[in-house]
Amino acid sequence: MSQNVLVLNCGSSSLKFAIIDATSGAEYLSGLAERLSEQSPQVKINQQGHKNVIKLNAGAQHQKAIEVIVAEIKHRELVSDLIAVGHRVVHGGETFTGSVIIDQDVIKAIEQNQKLAPLHNPANLLGIKIASDAFSDLPQIAVFDTAFHQSMPEHAYLYPLPHTLYQDSGIRRYGFHGTSHYFVSREAAALLNLDIDKANFITAHLGNGCSVTAIKNGQSVDTSMGLTPLEGLVMGTRCGDLDPGIIHYLTSQLDYSSEQVNQLLNKESGLLGISQLSNDCRTIEQAVEIGDKQAELALDIFCYRLAKYIASYLVPLGKLDALIFTGGIGENSSLIREKVVKHLAFLDLTIDESANLAARFGQNGVIASNQNGCRVLVVPTNEEWVIAQDAATLTESI
Repeated sequence: MSQNVLVLNCGSSSLKFAIIDATSGAEYLSGLAERLSEQSPQVKINQQGHKNVIKLNAGAQHQKAIEVIVAEIKHRELVSDLIAVGHRVVHGGETFTGSVIIDQDVIKAIEQNQKLAPLHNPANLLGIKIASDAFSDLPQIAVFDTAFHQSMPEHAYLYPLPHTLYQDSGIRRYGFHGTSHYFVSREAAALLNLDIDKANFITAHLGNGCSVTAIKNGQSVDTSMGLTPLEGLVMGTRCGDLDPGIIHYLTSQLDYSSEQVNQLLNKESGLLGISQLSNDCRTIEQAVEIGDKQAELALDIFCYRLAKYIASYLVPLGKLDALIFTGGIGENSSLIREKVVKHLAFLDLTIDESANLAARFGQNGVIASNQNGCRVLVVPTNEEWVIAQDAATLTESI
């Protein structure tokens, strides 16, 4: 029997999709709708190596993109093999500790959490509505970025603010990239022949968005992103941690508006802001090779702050079985991995330079270790497969 699931990941201005075999992880169809609401939106489709691009009319939004995707799936006669549609939902708040079958109560709860993710949850809801109409006979499953981190203890997720702000408005650390941290921790446990329920990992998901998570006995006990994805590490365009007093200074002394502050911290900072060049780590690394000092500084700050976070997560873990790199940067930048491991010299890790260089483009493996049995791994993430697996499991329960 088919175990194929259509996975939809609706962002604020893009939409990723794939038809995935929940058992094997094989992709039969995948693609990206990008530049939505702009002048030149398009849908890129890849069916097992055969690629094509469908141009959309200027200003086309999610509705049109999903209509095109649905039409392509039907034209390619793939609908009959689908068992469910799995949706990535960014923010589940405290409502959801795992994936769920979508019904009206679930939709209402996602709507109530919109204030915590105003750019993403509305897009996620739109994808759910359109897919439910297009595939009315298929179960719709919601998989939440925040769910994996709901195991964090109070002392890890609460901010030192008046407690009423948490009680009345839900202001706390939620964390994100949960499906990625979950997936690579399980993959690492299998690779190292460890029982996940007894394994302690630190997982570093590094891309344009970056987060690090402390995983104790298979559960998230702390993570770097907070109420929003802005907190924590230096990212492509996000600043990560900074003195909150800077915001008051910007507004009271430099006449920044609230919206200008939000734009600065989320879109103009991080690697882009420091390097004054790009948010793309590959571009910055190329600039470093030709002696660009500002690009070098951007990488130094990125790696230093990441190493500090990793070191701090030894506190909740006590012992560390493995440090895991994943995400576009984590999987492909041997330079950043090497710099971070060198910052962690107190762990006595010996890096295997050839293994570190070889761990790129979807290749996993151990790149460093010490005499106490701690290892450093590269593990490619596959969030879409997690969504497909959860969707298939819940569909079986119906």
